[in-house]
Amino acid sequence: MGDTSVCQVGQKDIVRINNLTLPVSLRGGAQWPTIANKPVEQPIAITLSIFHDISRTASTDELKHSINYSDLTDEVRKAILNRTFTCLQDLSRHISTSLPTFSVFKDVIDALEIRIKVSQPKAFLHCKTVAMEHTAKFSIKNSWTAEDVILVVEDLTCPVIIGVRDYERLETQNVVVNIELKTGIKGLDHNDWINVRDVLAALYKTLTASQFLTLEALTAKIASEILGFSTVSPLSPVVSVRAAKPSALPLAESSEISIVRALSKGSIHPVEPTAQHPKYSAIKTETKLSKVAIALGSNLGDSFQNIEYALRLLEIPQDLLGEDNTDAILFVTNTSFLYETAPMYVTDQASFINCACIVETNIRPVTLLRLLKHIEDILGRVPSIRNGPRAIDLDIVLYDDIVFDTRTNKDTLDNLEGELVIPHPRLQEREFVLRPLSDMIPDYIHPVLQRSVKELLQDVCDPTGPPMNKVIPFPRLPISDHKFNSILPAPKTLTHWTYVTDPLRRNSTGKARKSHVMATLNVTPDSFSDGSKHNAVPAALTYACSSVLQGATIIDVGGYSTRPGAAFVSVEEETNRVVPAITALRSFEKLKEVVGDEANTDLLARVVDTPISVDTFRWEVAEAAIKAGANCINDVYAFTGPNSWPIPEASTRQGETAAEYMTKLKEVARQYAVPVILMHSRGDAGKNKDYSEYEYAAKDGLETVEGVRVELGAKVDQIVLGKGGVRRWFVIADPGIGFSKTVKGNLEVLRSAKQVVADVEIGNRNGSKGIYRNPLTGYPQLIGVSRKSFLGAILAQEPEGRETQPNERTWATAAAVSCAVHQEALIVRVHDVKEMMDVVKVAEALWL
Repeated sequence: MGDTSVCQVGQKDIVRINNLTLPVSLRGGAQWPTIANKPVEQPIAITLSIFHDISRTASTDELKHSINYSDLTDEVRKAILNRTFTCLQDLSRHISTSLPTFSVFKDVIDALEIRIKVSQPKAFLHCKTVAMEHTAKFSIKNSWTAEDVILVVEDLTCPVIIGVRDYERLETQNVVVNIELKTGIKGLDHNDWINVRDVLAALYKTLTASQFLTLEALTAKIASEILGFSTVSPLSPVVSVRAAKPSALPLAESSEISIVRALSKGSIHPVEPTAQHPKYSAIKTETKLSKVAIALGSNLGDSFQNIEYALRLLEIPQDLLGEDNTDAILFVTNTSFLYETAPMYVTDQASFINCACIVETNIRPVTLLRLLKHIEDILGRVPSIRNGPRAIDLDIVLYDDIVFDTRTNKDTLDNLEGELVIPHPRLQEREFVLRPLSDMIPDYIHPVLQRSVKELLQDVCDPTGPPMNKVIPFPRLPISDHKFNSILPAPKTLTHWTYVTDPLRRNSTGKARKSHVMATLNVTPDSFSDGSKHNAVPAALTYACSSVLQGATIIDVGGYSTRPGAAFVSVEEETNRVVPAITALRSFEKLKEVVGDEANTDLLARVVDTPISVDTFRWEVAEAAIKAGANCINDVYAFTGPNSWPIPEASTRQGETAAEYMTKLKEVARQYAVPVILMHSRGDAGKNKDYSEYEYAAKDGLETVEGVRVELGAKVDQIVLGKGGVRRWFVIADPGIGFSKTVKGNLEVLRSAKQVVADVEIGNRNGSKGIYRNPLTGYPQLIGVSRKSFLGAILAQEPEGRETQPNERTWATAAAVSCAVHQEALIVRVHDVKEMMDVVKVAEALWL
């Protein structure tokens, strides 16, 4: 029979050396810990899989065209001989670094690809093997790079109390755990090394002390514990866990659960057993805090003040729970947007203000419920009809991934009073809870329904129902005192703005204001457009009164020009510019004295109660302005200061300065509960216009938009998320038109402004962060185009181009403002209020 013609199909050919076992000196790899990590020889099995086309060797049957694995074995042995390694990661890295020097690879090193597995069969007590795997890609020019790095733990055996039957609760049974921790291109550099001994010791201790009912809960717990280590490392891993019960089934080898999990923003991890035993203390003794979702609602009194006060009270559990809970900890680490919601169940009452928050705490569920009820009492909630009006309503919605129910009869929902059910039993039917949760943790999987928050929200949304509009409150200052010295008092509300969440469900009455006009009051001598025009208090008051009369609903007061080349202004000088103007705007008598008969009493009262934003990047100026009567901070550098581009290393002086701006401005915003306008910028407004690193988005015409989403989104996340974060509902995004963008880039951002805050995936699949949800999703926007130089550049273009001064660009501004309204900007910042109000009204009639 003649030869049959064949061709290569599928994966590459592989030349493999399996389990080359060598004694290797390791500092941290012995079964028993050694003093000061004294090196101990350990048996190490090395497997090398070389991706190599064997076609030529197969056709000639000559070894010279293949990899001489005998020589390769000798060279591996020599590379490791007489060396000491810290850990398996260190050894893996050394092997990869040594391979290009081996003679067997001298003619094939460029584009060579090798899968390396380093296994330690006697690694740690209780487990069979620990291994590191990675693919090393080699080139003459770039040495080598790592891909598909995996830490493998085989057969970690733990004696555990687990099972639903009574006899399974009497003694332990072995659970066998297998883990794969995938860290992509990371994991081998020294800064990425995981102390496997510590991880496995902590995991073993946690599991042997647990008392889960189901293998599913135990498996999820293991994934959570492993991923928990990534919060203190630079890794963003994916973990695969298999947990098996060999004793579960008499006729089978084992029962097993297998899961894959990743640590995503807002995810809540399992940490508690399903069944809480009465002997458990009110406070957890573990160092890891639980993540809890709490829903808040109010429709009596000053709802915004009530909600802010409740959030502040949540963070002083030791004061509220009494002497038996002195170790109680609770931090608010994330908040949703605020929503105005039509009442549900009992409809004959005022609309509610609803939101949700994520807290991290060591307080157990039943005690946490007691804390929430105490806060409701402090805020004046009194017994009323079920689902009726209340000053504040606080509900535990989710607590890690636990399922918890204190009721004896679980067949009805009519017996919830005084009981606790987690997850909240009515969660899946309440848009006013699901929508706030979706702002923070859209991908969280309901532990009972096994559906994501995002999916549950889609199920419950009724396009014909009343809209859930978002709300931004503005505080009335100064803040009055209250009885708890350990927290700052919550301010009363001056006014609030409501804006559309879902354009398809916009209120048919059309009464809600859609785009607000911000009047620009520059009390500077050198503003690019109107410097020295309003820097005297009388002129400033006159402009403010005329602006409010013409329709402005907020006044932006600035004392430091951001134009390129503007003169430096000290903190003291900037404060002395803005504070007198704001103080005068908050004084009815001063307004009447200056404006006199030109304005009636009603107008002056409106001016006094019109929100004021202070245009500053300095916390000292912001706080002084707020104390004088401002209600909002407008920061062109988004809380990072003027020298934060390029993004400085944290350890440098510039990095420390940027961190100080962030910390101080967050403190001011939190203390006074003021909205914050956060703009995208890159230092000097006339520089840093290259967005080529985002060229992957150019195919959609969104290269500059992507830069705004990535760069401003990172700052907004830093401002909103974590302990001490600003409430999400206070944040207004400004894409920074006219700042560090080309004319084309400015037009792209203006034309596609809705995409800046769209609920889309962003990022580069091949980048360090990969693909992730747009951090700016859902935020309202301020768009400022008034008189800007990019408009002048367009007007100067041929044919018939002409040079213009800023005050000659009113008509150009009108066109740009009309586009901003079409893109659903909440605020347009303008100089010519009367003219732009006309533009806004017509644009709204056309498009909104």
